Amino acid sequence: MNRIENFEELKKFHELFEAKIKNSPCRVLICAGTGCQAGGSAKIAERFNELAGTDANISVEFAPEAAGHPVGVRRTGCHGFCEMGPLVRIEPQGILYTKVKPEDCDEIFEKTIKNGEIIDRLIYKMDGKEYVKQEEIPFYAGQTRVVLKNCGHIDAEHIEEAIASGAYQALAHSLFDLTPDEVIEKILDSNLRGRGGGGFPAGKKWQQVARQAETVRYVVCNGDEGDPGAFMDRSIMEGDPHKMIEGMIIAAYAVGAHEGYIYVRAEYPLAVKRLQIAIKQATEAGLLGENILGSGFDFQLHINRGAGAFVCGEGSALTASIEGKRGMPRVKPPRTVEQGLFEKPTVLNNVETFANVPMIITNGADWFKGFGTEKSPGTKAFALTGSVKNTGLIEVPFGITPREIIFKIGGGIRNDKKFKAVQIGGPSGGCLTESQLDEPLDFDNVKKLGVIVGSGGLVVMDEDTCMVEVARFFMEFTHRESCGKCVPCREGTLRMLEILERIVAGQGEMEDIEKLRTLSDLIINTALCGLGKSAPLPVVSTLDNFLDEYEAHIKDKKCPAHVCQKLKQYIIDKEKCKACSKCARGCPVQAIHGAPKTPYEIDQSKCIKCGACIAACPFKAIYVA
Repeated sequence: MNRIENFEELKKFHELFEAKIKNSPCRVLICAGTGCQAGGSAKIAERFNELAGTDANISVEFAPEAAGHPVGVRRTGCHGFCEMGPLVRIEPQGILYTKVKPEDCDEIFEKTIKNGEIIDRLIYKMDGKEYVKQEEIPFYAGQTRVVLKNCGHIDAEHIEEAIASGAYQALAHSLFDLTPDEVIEKILDSNLRGRGGGGFPAGKKWQQVARQAETVRYVVCNGDEGDPGAFMDRSIMEGDPHKMIEGMIIAAYAVGAHEGYIYVRAEYPLAVKRLQIAIKQATEAGLLGENILGSGFDFQLHINRGAGAFVCGEGSALTASIEGKRGMPRVKPPRTVEQGLFEKPTVLNNVETFANVPMIITNGADWFKGFGTEKSPGTKAFALTGSVKNTGLIEVPFGITPREIIFKIGGGIRNDKKFKAVQIGGPSGGCLTESQLDEPLDFDNVKKLGVIVGSGGLVVMDEDTCMVEVARFFMEFTHRESCGKCVPCREGTLRMLEILERIVAGQGEMEDIEKLRTLSDLIINTALCGLGKSAPLPVVSTLDNFLDEYEAHIKDKKCPAHVCQKLKQYIIDKEKCKACSKCARGCPVQAIHGAPKTPYEIDQSKCIKCGACIAACPFKAIYVA
């Protein structure tokens, strides 16, 4: 598109593109986020393009005047309902088809697009009820989608669709109607807190950078997102990159920065691709680069791909990585706002934080504070995963309870098992239990419960989860990802991991519990960076809430959830055993013996817990105790 020279031209383009979309008789929105692409959505998009391109006389049932008008096929970002992907949304009715396959495209095109018929087998069903429209599905109805509003509704690779949705309006308002100080004041008034995990007020950070004597300043976006199971920032970068970019430009204007960096995980190739396209298109349109919108303000934006180190999610390690150095945290002060990237004052926020900025500028601080709680206003995106029926990406206001998320939006525990805990905050977080299901989720309240919001991962666990193994898993992750710079993190996490590995192997001792608590306190109080200080939290929370499971592993040498391999006991039910000898013949270590017409037995001293006997038994006479 042509370069936009001023605010008035931007308004005209917005009205033009918005009207074009509103007047479109039919739009087929195909989820082309990473998850649905893995499920084959690219082939679905190709087939719909073929169908729309070859049928020259389309007459859409719900828009009869559209005879001969092309159907708009668009590849969007993540719709959020990952459990049900690949997803296809048909507008203007808002029909959502789930688990679509390439072979379904012809039927959708002929029945739904041409004749307005609903294909029953492709719509979402829950508890005997059918949901045709996307917004009526409980997974979506329970959310408040603000940052994610456009994800799944616009083509992220076409700037026209972003402009139609209002992109860069807040930037133009900032450049022409507000001073830099007034922009900062709006962010301060909103009490926007960093969504990367720390919850530090973004406005205070911007204000501190703006007050520095050094005039060379930088704006950096943390898109590293290293928590296992977290994909909030990735989905924003893939589905609505212009919203985040606009927030970065506004921040740059507010603090007087003229250069910025987006630090993205190299494991996010689709996000990188769409950011590259967005930056190129925004630059060509005069919304980024030199003399933005004819205002005289310049801002250049670069993408830096990280190599996947978890520690590079920490601010000083991230900036060191951009500089080409090894990503390791440094002692503070000086802080990033004083000496960050290239030792210059730096605004460093994450993707979701920057994505909130344009809406605050446009709608005002009071609008933003209308969501969430007094001290944690706004919404938060979470990646809901684990033993829950509806997994995916959600956005909810702060103050919502885990119960509402898990049992309303998530649909409850998979296979109707009993809820046990939800891990919040990733490897740096901890567990909330059944007694805490009605506690409001916000930055301050969860801290009182001994956990952190973190970047927004929610892993739901059921009765079949071993909490000691959960603690061992996260400790293994944090130890492996430790940069090794400080002794408490490097050596302390190793000692804790060794203790946990002994416990799950049935070799633990009761004094190990006190050792874990002592090491946890030591690391929390002496580690160099925030990631190190929070590394023991999963262990601390599981010790506080599931001490009985640790004691069962240590005293009884049993795993109550039957998860820990070395503590499993394979038992033959003598009532069910038919002495067929198939289990004995399948045992690789000859640990099973018996005689004709006599129930077989397993020698526990020889058993290697491989499970071959269970697979071999045709009578289901073998179980794990």
